[in-house]
Amino acid sequence: MSVHVIYYQDGAKRMRPILSREEYMLLRGSRKQKSMLAAVRAGDEEKKMKLLQMNYSCLPNEDGTLKGSTRMSTTVGMDVDHIAQEQMESVKERILAKKEELGLLMLERSARGQGYHVVFRRREGLTQEENLKWASELLGVEFDSGAKDITRVFFTTTDDAEELLFLDDEIFESGEAARGTVDSWDGSKMQASPIATQSSEISYPTDYKGIAYKDIIAKYWELFNDGKEPSTGDRDTLTYQLACDLRHICGRDAEWLDQVIPCYDGFTEGEKRQKIQNALQAKSEGMPYRLKQVLSALKSEAAVKACGGTLTTPPEMPKKLPPLVKLLTKNVPWFYKPAVASAVFPALAAHLHGVKFRYWDNVDHEATFMNVLIGRQSIGKGTIKKPVEYIMESIRQRDLPNRQREAEWKQKNPGAKQKKDPRPTDICIQMLIDNLTDAVFNQRIVDAHNNGERFLYTIVDEIDALKKVTSKGTTDEVGLLIRKAFDNAYAGQERVGADSVSGIAPLRWNFNASTTPPNARRFFGKMVNDGTVSRLDVATIIRNDDSDDAPILGIYDHIFAQELKPYLDRLEAASGLIECPQAKKLSLEMKKKNMEAAQLYDSEAYRVLSYRANVIAWLKGMVLYVAQGYRWSKEIADFVRWSEQYNLWCKMLYFGQQLEKELREEVEIQRQSGPRNLLELLPDEFTREQYRRMRQGQGKSGDGAETLRKWGIRGYIAYDEATGMYCKTVAYKKRVKGYD
Repeated sequence: MSVHVIYYQDGAKRMRPILSREEYMLLRGSRKQKSMLAAVRAGDEEKKMKLLQMNYSCLPNEDGTLKGSTRMSTTVGMDVDHIAQEQMESVKERILAKKEELGLLMLERSARGQGYHVVFRRREGLTQEENLKWASELLGVEFDSGAKDITRVFFTTTDDAEELLFLDDEIFESGEAARGTVDSWDGSKMQASPIATQSSEISYPTDYKGIAYKDIIAKYWELFNDGKEPSTGDRDTLTYQLACDLRHICGRDAEWLDQVIPCYDGFTEGEKRQKIQNALQAKSEGMPYRLKQVLSALKSEAAVKACGGTLTTPPEMPKKLPPLVKLLTKNVPWFYKPAVASAVFPALAAHLHGVKFRYWDNVDHEATFMNVLIGRQSIGKGTIKKPVEYIMESIRQRDLPNRQREAEWKQKNPGAKQKKDPRPTDICIQMLIDNLTDAVFNQRIVDAHNNGERFLYTIVDEIDALKKVTSKGTTDEVGLLIRKAFDNAYAGQERVGADSVSGIAPLRWNFNASTTPPNARRFFGKMVNDGTVSRLDVATIIRNDDSDDAPILGIYDHIFAQELKPYLDRLEAASGLIECPQAKKLSLEMKKKNMEAAQLYDSEAYRVLSYRANVIAWLKGMVLYVAQGYRWSKEIADFVRWSEQYNLWCKMLYFGQQLEKELREEVEIQRQSGPRNLLELLPDEFTREQYRRMRQGQGKSGDGAETLRKWGIRGYIAYDEATGMYCKTVAYKKRVKGYD
């Protein structure tokens, strides 16, 4: 045990032994160590004092101090410095060639890169200086005469193969000279941990990819310890578990982890640091499941905030609303207005027929809106019913004679018999009940298409009721209908029987449905990542007043109906292809901002959901544009921007975490689908840390030093000593990538 690391306590320089190769390499391989060495090599001399310091020539006093120490270790450290650059390689080879005779235990490049530090077995009977002179004569090199004091320390380099050139595990063993000291050395007297060497001078990142470590740890305990921090009885196990997981995002750096992980419930600094050391030496098999879950949850929460709200408050609705939206929301309290403002569009769009809108990508869309209102029980989800009822009243009245005519025809032509009269082709019933057969639903689709390309409309109190729209009665079938309806894809059935209903047509189907958060997650559990949820317009009701009082609504009467009628008339009168340059420009602006937000918050779920959220918000703008007499306004633009963010906020709140998880798993499956060229996954210039993280991302264990060495031998990479970076060579680009 002849290796000692230096630390400072109460202004005194102290040291403690390094007990294993793993601990030794861990200290040398820290992010701070590599960063400081790169700075020193670039000419920043001040950074040299921040490098780890090691001593190989003596043992500490009982209290760990160095000053006045006269006891000697079993090894000697020799500083071979100021070697001409052209002689560096030959000196290294000379030392390695004499390693057996010398008793070489460690060879490293010096901090400035202009020499070497040599550690060899101490020859008994010789003083420190005599040992140095003997080694100097054997190797044919001069030693630094200023480094003959046994308390002299070396500024250590890193664990890279280009820095640490030779290491024998014997250096960590206890020899005769060391045993007495080891027995008498009391580590408990050291109040400062060796992990925290010079920690007051280190500044590690306080966040991982924009997420604060304190938030990561808080979410960790929320998900895996019922929201409780470790306490007496479980703090040992839980601190170790936390360190095992966090090491993957703290550069496997003990000092970094020490800064990040708190001492829980009376845990001493020394005990915590020992748990960190144990965790760093534990077997590693890639990014842990628990940490993936935590990061996924925090990503989705961050993306919720990206929508302009908080975790408990949606983005604020514009103060000045388009006249139609203002009218439809005027009779509900403020906390219901966002839900109503979203929920009215399926019914409004049911008044359009034969109308298409051209999006910025030149794809034509119809006004399909499928609104799902999510809120806890008894919160007032029924407030959307009255506005919707008044919007749909004229269509309901139009359906009544058609229902009567259909009933009369059925009476004259009972089932299971050859029909006497053909069914009237001008029957069209738009409002659907929530209990249909496949045949009826198919008939309604075809009738609506043949009579002006009109929309069907359904409203249900609980989303489970949508399963009764067809005979199959499954959530899978509802999901399929949602996907078809949004794209106006063909639906229907073809039958050969004379009495069978046959026909296919574009599915135009808008609906309103309500549910609770648990039911929403259950109902759409298998449809979060297949495009179903992204096609929905999701709304919610969040009351922060903690009141269960029923809302006091305004009066809906003939005056309200008269105010609403001109807008509905304009929608009924519209036809053909309708374009709006202002809406097109706005949708492009929103698309760009969404991409920026997805990158900023590193949220793949936000990016995926934003595509159709943009389309849905733009369609709302187009409906308002038509209803307002083909006039665009700032109020419409502001409402469209808010509507998109509100829809995204609700989706991220209720489905974001699951979508982040499933998208991440897709990437992992792709990574595991076959062998990968690891070097190809790295940029043309990369650091050792980038290399390690890439390996971790590919599920590789170990530090990968041997792979780096092989790449170097094959001429694929070269190491730039000035910058501390690895560079892909021209030979690699020619041989592997086919570059000229």
